[in-house]
Amino acid sequence: MEPITIDNYLDSHYIHRSNWLRAAVLGANDGIISVSSLAIGVAAASTTLEPIVLATIAGLVAGALSMAAGEYVSVSSQTDIENADIEREKLELEEMPEEELSILAQIYEKRGLKKETAIQVAKELTEHDALSAHIRDELGITDMSQANPIQAALASGGTFTLGGFLPLVVVLLAPLSGMEYWLYGFTIIFLMILGATSAKAGGAKVTKAIIRITVWSTLAMGLSGLVGYLFGVSV
Repeated sequence: MEPITIDNYLDSHYIHRSNWLRAAVLGANDGIISVSSLAIGVAAASTTLEPIVLATIAGLVAGALSMAAGEYVSVSSQTDIENADIEREKLELEEMPEEELSILAQIYEKRGLKKETAIQVAKELTEHDALSAHIRDELGITDMSQANPIQAALASGGTFTLGGFLPLVVVLLAPLSGMEYWLYGFTIIFLMILGATSAKAGGAKVTKAIIRITVWSTLAMGLSGLVGYLFGVSV
């Protein structure tokens, strides 16, 4: 039997997947719902296939680029804040090391250690790597929580494209008559598969994920179809 180490122990948990899994699920979910909702809205007001195809492709391309750009900008902003805090912590460690040691000890004491033990732990961690200890325990920044802008952008944009491609396939293959119902039915199936897959990857309950994703997607597509019926004109 392979001995248990901290590395293979952490690998058995799911939290280290949270960053890329969040971006991937968000991208795929948004791709499926956004493109399907757009196609349903246009299909509800259209008597020909061409406008539906054009709107679906436009929504797919624009949505993927928007998701990638938005994710990159938002995660970059988060990274800038983290880096600024780290630089400030470096300066504080140089200018007031005793105060920083006291802060670290108080953090451990609040987590349940006795005062003497907290001081000893703070001293030993400070001697080992003071900056890492403060980044992790004072700022709350860890390797798992740190976001990668490029990784997040590629995950969101790529999975949006994959998700949005599925409704496009339905538009191209389904009959024009009742197109919105074909889109709705297949979109629910796609989202149920996505919910189950993401739940499995994250170690969560499959049923809860499927119900959550189905309810909200139904609401989004239903409102889009209603807009098409109420405000659309035949095109």
